[in-house]
Amino acid sequence: MQRRNLMKLAAATGGAALAGPALAACTASGASDGKLLLWTHTAGNDAELGVTDQIIKAFNDGQDTYTAERESFPQDAYNDTVNAAALSGDLPDLLTVDGPNVANWAWAGHLQPLDVPAEITDEFLPTTLGIFQDQLYSVGHWEAACSIFARESVLEAARVRIPTMDEPWSREEFDEALERIAADTGHRWALDLSTADIGEWYPYAFSPFLQSFGGDLLDRSTYLSAEGALNGPEALAWGQWFQGLFTGGFANPESPIGAEEFLQGDAAMTFMGNWGALQAMEQFDDVLFLPPPDLGAGPKIGGGSWQWALTSTADAEGGNAWMETALSDEFVAEFANQTGLIPATDAAAELTEHYGPDGDLRMMMDYSRSYAVLRPETPAYAVIASVFTQYAGDLIHGGDVQETLDAAVAEIDADIEANSGYGF
Repeated sequence: MQRRNLMKLAAATGGAALAGPALAACTASGASDGKLLLWTHTAGNDAELGVTDQIIKAFNDGQDTYTAERESFPQDAYNDTVNAAALSGDLPDLLTVDGPNVANWAWAGHLQPLDVPAEITDEFLPTTLGIFQDQLYSVGHWEAACSIFARESVLEAARVRIPTMDEPWSREEFDEALERIAADTGHRWALDLSTADIGEWYPYAFSPFLQSFGGDLLDRSTYLSAEGALNGPEALAWGQWFQGLFTGGFANPESPIGAEEFLQGDAAMTFMGNWGALQAMEQFDDVLFLPPPDLGAGPKIGGGSWQWALTSTADAEGGNAWMETALSDEFVAEFANQTGLIPATDAAAELTEHYGPDGDLRMMMDYSRSYAVLRPETPAYAVIASVFTQYAGDLIHGGDVQETLDAAVAEIDADIEANSGYGF
C-alpha cells in the first residue's frame, strides 16, 4: 500500500518521490494556531482511546498555549489515510505509527525527529523507540511479546518438559514435544499458529523463527539485499522446518485468527502475543506462557509495536510538549492496565497489576528484553512484509522451499534497487 502511494506521490511531483526535508517543505502548514490534532489507528477500541483522552485532558489542563484534540480511524484503513493526507498536505500534528513503518514514513517525509529529553526515552524498552538512520522519530507506550501458550496438564500428560529461559526447548526437543502431543493428548492440532491473520502477523510472528535458524528478512550489514539472508542455507532449513509443521499435521494451514483453536481446545498449544494472555488465563486455570524454542541461533520473538510520532507539518514545540506529557509512567502504566500489553518502562510496570516483579505476566517483559528482534529498520520494510507474507503462505501450502525463497528475494531486491537503496 505504501509503495503504491509513494508512486502516486512521484506522479504528483513530476516523476520522483520526494523524501525527508523535501516533502516536509512541500507539506508544511506554517505557523501553529495553538491547536494540536492527533490521529490514532484505534477507532472502536474504547480502552486505548480512553487512555489517549486522559493524556489529552492532562495536557490541555496543564498549560494554556496549546489545545490537543484527536480523530480516530479504523486500523485497516489507517495507513492509506495517512499516505493520502501526506499527498494532499493535510497531515495532523501527531499520529500513531506501527513500529516497523517508522523508517518508511520518516524516509517519505511524513515525520520529523523528536526532541524529547533523553532522561525520559532512556527509560523505555529499546524496541518501543522508532529510530531511523540514528534519529528518534517515535516512542511507544507499550510493547508486545509472543510466547508459546500451553496447559501444564497437557504437557504433563504428554511427558513433555516445561522449558525455562535458562533452558528453553531446543529444536529437537520442540519437534519431539509436538510429536508427543500429537500422539498422546487427543487434540486435533499440536500447535495453533493463527495462519488466517495475513496482515502484519506473518513477519511479526514467523520471521523470528527464521532468525532463530540464523536467517533473516534482509542482510542487515548493508540493508541493500535479501540475498543469502532469506534464501541461504539457514533460511532453507527454516523453510523446510516451517513447512513441515503443516505438511506433518502438527498445525492447521487454515487456523483462525487469535488463537481460537487453542482457546476452544482444538489445539494443545499456540504461538500468540501477550494481548491474548488475559483471555487465556480466564479460559484455563493451568495456562503457561513459555519461552520460544531455540532453533539454533537462540530464541527470538518480534519487537516494535504502535508508537506516537510528530509529523513533518507539526508544530514541533507543541508536539514535543505533548509527547513529554504522554510518556509519563502514569500513562504508560494505564495503557498496560487497560490492554494487558507490556508497559514500556520498569517504573510503569511497578504500577500495573500484571507486570510488577511478582506479576503473573512478568515473564513477558523478560521475553521482550531478551529475545525481541526488530523487523528491518528500512523504508523497504513495507514491501518486505508484503512479500514475506505472500511467500510464507506459499510455504504453508506446500510450495517448493528453495524456489519460493528465491522468488521472495528477487522481489525484495528489485524493489530496493528501484528505490535506489532507500537511502542506504
